[in-house]
Order: sequence, then structure tokens, then C-alpha cells
Amino acid sequence: MAEQHQNTKLRRRVGIGIVVVLVGFFVFAFLPDPVPVDMATLERGPMTVHVRDEGRTRVRDIYIVSAPVSGHLLRLDGQVGDKVQAGETLIARFLPNDPAFLDARSRRQAEAAVRSARAALSLAEAEKRKAEAQLEFAKAEAARAQRLSERGSYSGADLERAELALKTAKAAFETARAAAQVRAAELENAQAVLTNPGEDNTAADDDGIVEVVAPTDGRILRVLQESETVVAAGTPLVELGDPQQMEIVVDVLSRDAVRIQEGAAVAITGWGGDHALAGTVRRIEPYGFTKVSALGIEEQRVNVIIDLDAPPAQWSSLGHGFRVDADITVWHADDVLRVPTSALFRHEGDWAAYLVNEGRAQRALLSIGKNNGELAEVLGGVDAGATVVLHPSERISDGVRLTSRSESP
Repeated sequence: MAEQHQNTKLRRRVGIGIVVVLVGFFVFAFLPDPVPVDMATLERGPMTVHVRDEGRTRVRDIYIVSAPVSGHLLRLDGQVGDKVQAGETLIARFLPNDPAFLDARSRRQAEAAVRSARAALSLAEAEKRKAEAQLEFAKAEAARAQRLSERGSYSGADLERAELALKTAKAAFETARAAAQVRAAELENAQAVLTNPGEDNTAADDDGIVEVVAPTDGRILRVLQESETVVAAGTPLVELGDPQQMEIVVDVLSRDAVRIQEGAAVAITGWGGDHALAGTVRRIEPYGFTKVSALGIEEQRVNVIIDLDAPPAQWSSLGHGFRVDADITVWHADDVLRVPTSALFRHEGDWAAYLVNEGRAQRALLSIGKNNGELAEVLGGVDAGATVVLHPSERISDGVRLTSRSESP
């Protein structure tokens, strides 16, 4: 009887053991696998916050050479990129404009003026010939009076009257000759009114050419009017500047402009070279303007002017109007606790991250300071050396088992 009771107990224990093993097997079999994740360890180090935007290069002082007078512009010989020297290099040459066409009434009036001037000239020439004849007669009379006076046949008073008549005749002749010259000029002036466009081409007359020389040293940046044509006074012809005096203009959002300080360090990238160029913010313009983005959104922009600190030999291939990328420093610290921004998410209005604690996820609320898009400053909530989950998915919650993606099969 006792032996039978012991066998029953043994069978019961074996059965319980088998059930426990089976339950453990099924529990272990249906447990969720650890979630593979990317992890990062929080470290202390330097951190910089930038304002990043596109910019363009430009010559600091651009000179636009314009036509000083209205006239006929001869074809420009200078090409883009040519060197110019102040006060010596010839930029442009001008000829006087051709006369305008006359309407029918103006032409008849001009023709009548020519006839009148020609008649006046004929009258003046006749008066001149008359005065010339009287002068010849007065000369002869004065010579005869001189001879008779030497012989004693002429009184002194008669000789003086003869000499006075000669002087009067000379003055009359000079007056008549001057009057004839005035009438000839009036005729020429009247005939000039009838000149048609293209009849009197003075292109070969260098005396009528107006020359424009370069006002500064540098190079020709743009030729705005190359072909020979008629231009008005003030018409832009060429742009001049010194490519060695280069600056960068970056239009940033107005909300970013208020964070930028004059003297801030700038890293210039995307300009085509294999290294970044150093620069310094010289000026933040106080005037904003509206610019439409590629998505059709109106944005308020502000120009930031940057000086290149690198020697010209490093960026000699840069020209006027080239595109660049600018990283403008607005904040920097040498020793801060940093967390990758890909580990952060919002939880009930606060910043949070999943810590890895003994292989399981543990949500922690963090106090975040500066953020540069890649790293964020941690002010509290976690210490250096902690491991966080990068890019946490919806599969992760408190207590979920985790495994490093690099260690997962």
C-alpha cells in the first residue's frame, strides 16, 4: 500500500514537471523577439549652431560706365574679363547724332531761309566791292596829294583831308568785308538745317569723337551695349570691378537674421573647391524684402554681407555672381552634453528619448537647449555615457527588449 502511494506521488511530480516544462517552452516560444535598433552613446564635446543658406559672390565695388552724352556709339572693343586701368583704358567712343528729318513745312521754311541768306550774302558782297573801289580811289588820291604837297602845290589841310579819306575808306572796306563774312556764315547755317540724316558722316573726323576711359582699375564684368548704335545720355555701357575685392551676399530668413551678429564666423562651402573658405559677417542689412520660394511661398528675407578671410589665392577661380553655401555661426560652446536629434521625440509637450537600460527601453524626459539639426544640447534628464535609441519606431515602448542592429543576425 505504501509502495503504491509513493508511485502515485512520483507520477504526479513527473506530470507537474512535464507541465511546467511545456508551459515554459510555450511561453519562451511565443515571447516577442528583441527589437533591433540603432544606438548611440551620449558624450560631451563642442557644439555649434549655424544658419545655413545659399548665397552669391559679388565684386564689392561695381562701376557702371554710362554714356556721358547722347550720340552715336561706336562698337566697343573691350571683352568680358579684359583688364582696365583707371584713366588710360579706352571704354567707348561717341560721334554726334545725325540730324533729324524735316517735315514739309520746316523744310520749306529752311529753304526760304537759305534763299534769304544767299540774297543777303550777294548784297554784302556788292557792298564789299563798292567799299573796295572807294578804298582804291582814296589810296590814289592820298598818293597824289602827297606828291603835290612835296612840290608845294598842295596845302597841309588838303593833305590831311586826303589821308582822312583814305582811313575812312579802309574802315568802310573792313566793315563791308566783315558783313560779307557774317552773311556767308548765315548762309552756311541755313544750309546746315537742310542736311539729311547720313549725308554728313563725320565718322572719319576724330575731332568730333567723345572718348570715355575707365574710371577704376579692374576688369570688365559685363558688356551691356556692345553693338554700334545711337544711345541716350545715361545709357549703361559696361560694368567694371576688381575680382580681387570679393564679398558674399546671403539672403536669410528674417527670423534667422535677428540671431546673426556682425563679426560672426562663416564657413563657405559648395563653391567648387575641395575645402571650406573662412569668412566673417561684415553687415546685416536693416531692410527686409519679400522673396517667393520655389514652392510659391512668400518669405521675408534679409541680406547678410560676408567678407572672405581666406587669401585670394585660395579662391581666385571665383567670379562675380557665383553660387555658394554659407554656414553662419550663431552659437558655439566647447563642452556640452550632446544627443543626436534623431533620438528625440515629443511626449506630452516635452522632449523625450528612449534609454537602453539592461537591454530594455526606458523612456526619459530630457531638458533640451540649443539644436543645430544634427545634435542637441542636453541640459538635464540624462548623464554622459547613457545609451539612447536612434530613430525610435512605434514598436518601442517602456520595457520592450532591445538589441543593437549591428549585433542582430
